[in-house]
Amino acid sequence: MNPPTPEEVAQVTEFLGRAPEGDFTIVVRRPNGDPVVVENAPYLRDGRPMPTRHWLVDPELRAAVARLESAGGVNRAEAEVDPDELARAHAAMETSRAALLGPDDGRPRPSGGVAGTRVGVKCLHAHLAQYLVDDVDPVGRWTDAALAEHGCNLSSLGLRRG
Repeated sequence: MNPPTPEEVAQVTEFLGRAPEGDFTIVVRRPNGDPVVVENAPYLRDGRPMPTRHWLVDPELRAAVARLESAGGVNRAEAEVDPDELARAHAAMETSRAALLGPDDGRPRPSGGVAGTRVGVKCLHAHLAQYLVDDVDPVGRWTDAALAEHGCNLSSLGLRRG
């Protein structure tokens, strides 16, 4: 992981309203360089497992997704997304995270798929973050389309990886 600069840590802290508890790198940015998605280390600094690999930090997108969630978006996504495709996304995330872990050192290991869940939809924010990283997550794709219906077109934001 390429560590963020002190300025980037300060910006992510401001965006989240709190200091990040673990190491991260910025993996998706706006054209001006502002962070949109961070990739978290599998463990927090205190050794606790971090089940959410990709975290949406952009304030505008977080607010838009929160509005979607408060309008029943989690239940809608779960009803409309192919459950087999979602299961594959969860399994792929768990496999990807497991590949980062060394041999078992006795600590609890992060587990689960997107946002640490194995079944269903837990958090549209985490699924959208995953989708912005890999273009694969079906709930993230659903969230992107639902946001576009409400006037938030992600393709027009010019987001870039890295």
